[in-house]
Amino acid sequence: MSVAFVPERLRGKAEVNQETLQRLLEENDQLIRCIAEYQSKGRATDCVQYQHILHRNLIYLATIADATPAGPQKAAD
Repeated sequence: MSVAFVPERLRGKAEVNQETLQRLLEENDQLIRCIAEYQSKGRATDCVQYQHILHRNLIYLATIADATPAGPQKAAD
């Protein structure tokens, strides 16, 4: 099960930390590799479930990024 999956009753209560984000990024890396492998073998329909999990993970990461206050902006050189 994806680390991004949180039961309805616990949503909004989980603490997001660097370890959780790293695990999620590693999971996404594995999902992408699996999807690519299935597609290269001509089994695109078999990778749909992994694409759904990857999509959910990416939406979760985007939501966290949108909710995180922006740090100080660096001037372009």
